[in-house]
Amino acid sequence: MPIKPLLAVLKGHRPAVPPIWLMRQAGRYLPEYRALRAEKGGFLALATDPDCAAEVTVQPIRRFGFDGAILFSDILMVPWALGQDLSFGVGEGPRLEPPLVDHLFSALEAVPERLEPVYGTVAKVAGLLPPQTTFLGFAGSPWTVATYMVAGKGSKDQGETRRFAYRDPQAFGAIVDAIADMTVEYLARQIENGVEAVQLFDSWAGSLSPAQFERWVIAPNARIVAGLTARCPGVPIIGFPKGAGGKLPAYARETGVHALGLDETVDPEWAAAHVPEGMPVQGNLDPLALITGGETLDAAIDRILSAFADRPHIFNLGHGILPDTPIAHVERLIARVRNPA
Repeated sequence: MPIKPLLAVLKGHRPAVPPIWLMRQAGRYLPEYRALRAEKGGFLALATDPDCAAEVTVQPIRRFGFDGAILFSDILMVPWALGQDLSFGVGEGPRLEPPLVDHLFSALEAVPERLEPVYGTVAKVAGLLPPQTTFLGFAGSPWTVATYMVAGKGSKDQGETRRFAYRDPQAFGAIVDAIADMTVEYLARQIENGVEAVQLFDSWAGSLSPAQFERWVIAPNARIVAGLTARCPGVPIIGFPKGAGGKLPAYARETGVHALGLDETVDPEWAAAHVPEGMPVQGNLDPLALITGGETLDAAIDRILSAFADRPHIFNLGHGILPDTPIAHVERLIARVRNPA
């Protein structure tokens, strides 16, 4: 059985060439993805069709040979399973109904069978990947998922949810706890069907004060890590608290995650000095540098590689790849990482 480079790094190894995958690598920048989505007629129809979702998951592996494949799905599958209605309008972000800012969470009726197609996708992908490719599952972290559940949609500052959490921390805590518990089950089922490591996406972690960050980011993620590790020992968990900045070391120490994803605003040299010694890090190329390409891209890649040369490192973006990213720039990125000047 070939050694899987990405999985080895997550377990603390430091190869000469870091493994690479990209957040949102299965998606809109690929013409083959756009064709399949047009054929299916919408995101949710695509994500809940195991054959199609498996095909989307493996498309970037087939094209680029990334070291990791990440499950094609969405962080809002958990609120959908908790009983909210989920929709993706054309040209709009996702919507959840009813928004919990003015509806009782206790009135929702959970529909866990809505997650069954995801497990079917995982099982299909596990049988399709090359033997050296690590299969990554994922879920949204409770704070980020809750912001959508409370407001019913995304927002720039998560103001409605932050107000809710201050105004009624007990009610908000019940929502967060339910998300955390469902997430443990969701990720465990992904692992049971073939996923080898998982990532927790906290896309809106940067909007919270330090005390709120401790309560709504660190504590619930620690709950998930503890629960999942008890159920699936030995499976690495990557935490990605986007925007956490100076709170990253505390997150790394207190949540129990095995690796830390860094967004593009984090100075890699600062991270190398402040993240707990020996902890694998992932990131953190600016997606706009990838779009720019050329010498700008090369210099950004080299700076990250240099900063993390002495610790386990998975090369990735600081956030998801953007739809207008040129394919040739992705090819240049992979070549630069694997064959540095």
